[in-house]
Amino acid sequence: MKYKLDKGSHSVYCIQFHLVMCTKYRRQVLQGEIDERLKYWVQEVFDHFGLEIIQQETDQDHLHIVFGISPSFGSLSRFVNSLKSTTSRRLRQEFPHLKSDVRREAFWSRSYFLASIGQVRLEDVKRYVETQKDK
Repeated sequence: MKYKLDKGSHSVYCIQFHLVMCTKYRRQVLQGEIDERLKYWVQEVFDHFGLEIIQQETDQDHLHIVFGISPSFGSLSRFVNSLKSTTSRRLRQEFPHLKSDVRREAFWSRSYFLASIGQVRLEDVKRYVETQKDK
């Protein structure tokens, strides 16, 4: 098994997630300059929290982010809520027309998708663990 490993003072780890956030009412506003600025503000928030973005991309109504964290990172739900509120506020300050495009002051949908990402298949890990007994 090969992992892209990160290191802490007392740990070696590989923890990665896939986050998807959708605009409120799936409004198709993430294009052009708004798309570019959103990616900029997302990077700023990740930098502030000391997190690594592996990949990020938008479609017209949603944002995908693949990122890594450390084991000592706090609450992911608080982080996502902070990311959503910060990017929403900054984008609507910079692009006032978004307030009318997206109804009721909310830029992002209340829900989001978050999944852990494995670098190996579950079957491979099970097989590896099984073989450790006789070593």
